[in-house]
Amino acid sequence: MLENPVFDALFKPFQCKSLNLPNRLVMAPMTRSHSPNGILGPDMAPYYARRAAANVGLIISEATGIARPGSLNDLDVPRFYGEAELAAWKTAVDAVHASGGQFVPQLWHVGAMRAAAHARRVDDALLESPSGLDAKGQLRNKPMTDSDIADTIAAYADAAANAKKMGCDGVEIHGAHGYLIDQFFWPLSNRREDQWGGNTLLERSRFAVEILKAVRASVGEDFAVILRVSQWKQQDYEARLAETPQELDAWLNLLSDAGVDIFHLSQRRFWEAEFAGSELNLAGWAKKLTGKPTITVGSVGLNGDFLSSFSGGGADQAANLDQLATRLEKGEFDLVAVGRALLQDPAWATKLKESRSDEMSSFNAASMLTVF
Repeated sequence: MLENPVFDALFKPFQCKSLNLPNRLVMAPMTRSHSPNGILGPDMAPYYARRAAANVGLIISEATGIARPGSLNDLDVPRFYGEAELAAWKTAVDAVHASGGQFVPQLWHVGAMRAAAHARRVDDALLESPSGLDAKGQLRNKPMTDSDIADTIAAYADAAANAKKMGCDGVEIHGAHGYLIDQFFWPLSNRREDQWGGNTLLERSRFAVEILKAVRASVGEDFAVILRVSQWKQQDYEARLAETPQELDAWLNLLSDAGVDIFHLSQRRFWEAEFAGSELNLAGWAKKLTGKPTITVGSVGLNGDFLSSFSGGGADQAANLDQLATRLEKGEFDLVAVGRALLQDPAWATKLKESRSDEMSSFNAASMLTVF
């Protein structure tokens, strides 16, 4: 059995602007593709509410598309624009609130990223990217025009404003994993020679900076804005945008100054150090360098990373939790995002809180295909 005192840090309240969380546990954003034609499916509000009712303080939605024709590559992924779409999201927000949790949508544009072969795919001709190239530098489509870029920035701002209007508790911008914002960061996919490109990461960050500024202007100073970033991208899990703490410092503080309140740092394994000579993970470095609260994520409670799940692999549910709580208690990061463990078991957080580890089942990859 797990001992409660070890995990007290996970169940302490957290506050940042509009976020007032009962604990430090966050449901990580995970694409479910259960939203036919872009409208959140009827099983999704109960799916989110079930986790909130079981001691998950913050629900971050699966990534949801902004109002651009090519923002999504899968017809069964939800949109965050349109009357019917927003009404469906309002149902989910209200259900989570009624269950004692708080709710943040993750706003998304896939860029040149094609959908999985088994998905109901959007026409590839609609996809757009900085230079018409995917994250490997291969030709996919036409480069975005200045008008396309301006419209995309406005679409992020409009989506954030709608999130606030419907009663969400904050908003998260997806700037990681090789999608559109991340494609602007990388030199292979961003070869622009105008103000949206450049030889340095800071120059190529202008697109993200302008999105953050526009979002901040649309929601005001008191609404929490979260940015998810990663070192890696789906096409290269060993890739690094910042090779040194100094490079990471300059990059994250540029984004911080543009309007980020909380950084969500995506890692495959939260326990891995980001740079030699320090035990800090990526979230730990981000907090140290910016002074902003951070969310850690990456195989929490499991002994296998998410890549094994895509090939049908399982994982033990009781791994690494004592280390996680100890690092949280020391202040290395502020919040903990949990993904696959919560797909497997909606009551995972309650079982953790109540020292019922003997009731935690091992992760089964089949749970990635269902919503319950």
